[in-house]
Parts: sequence; structure tokens; C-alpha cells
Amino acid sequence: MEIKILGTGCAKCKKLYEATDKAIKELGVTATLTKVEKIDEIMAFNVMMTPALVINGEVKSAGRIPNAAELATLLTTAAAKG
Repeated sequence: MEIKILGTGCAKCKKLYEATDKAIKELGVTATLTKVEKIDEIMAFNVMMTPALVINGEVKSAGRIPNAAELATLLTTAAAKG
């Protein structure tokens, strides 16, 4: 599973990265987690607000930080498809 956190490095972007990393470890799923901070790369996903969470090329959340339960659901659903 490939997970990207889109954001220019703001506090919320860092918080989403940390929360996602924690969820991956707690769930024991195999995933590659990367930060995307370049504006042109972020715009390629048609995201107007950051932070954004992208799982396997699909934007799952934008402009907010999903809570732990929502993150767990998004990750387990993607892992099951994957």
C-alpha cells in the first residue's frame, strides 16, 4: 500500500503524517508512507486544501486530520483491497 501525505510542511501536515505513521504501526499493515511537499505535485492530485491523505493514488481526506478511528478504517479497507 502506498500512502502519501500532501502538504507544504505546516503543523497540521506533520500531525497527519505522525498520526498515519502511528496507525500503520498499530494496525501492522505494510505500507510506504511519504510526504509530498512540492506544490506542483500536490496540485496534480487536485487538492485545494492541505493536509491531504492519499492512499494508493486516491485522495481519502483533504483539509483536515481524520481521527484515529477513521484513519484505521481507511487503512484497513485499503489493505483488504490490496
